[in-house]
Amino acid sequence: QVQLVESGGGLVQAGGSLRLSCAVSGRAFSRHTMGWFRQAPGKERAAVATITGIGGYTYYAESMKGRFTISRDNAKNTVYLQMNSLKPEDTAVYYCAHKWDGHSASPGDYPYWGQGTQVTVSS
Repeated sequence: QVQLVESGGGLVQAGGSLRLSCAVSGRAFSRHTMGWFRQAPGKERAAVATITGIGGYTYYAESMKGRFTISRDNAKNTVYLQMNSLKPEDTAVYYCAHKWDGHSASPGDYPYWGQGTQVTVSS
């Protein structure tokens, strides 16, 4: 069983920055794939960024490239999402998710999820 706990959401003005954190329980964290997803009201949950364990391959959704950075600290069993140049359209609940290995940007491929953290960007 894997447990994930997100933190770092909040209210920020457009153009500002936030850093989300996700602490993960369990062993051999460094081998596992982690993802950040988001869901806005009335929209489907979609990938923001993912990072694999072995090799550290990263994926970013097109609209996040150059603004968001996913990283991981394997010693702390934690994955981060640094969000810069935030826009009102980035407003959503952000979720951290875990899968055992391999890249995927599909929410359905991730069996373990955190509770979500609200990010609100005001104009």
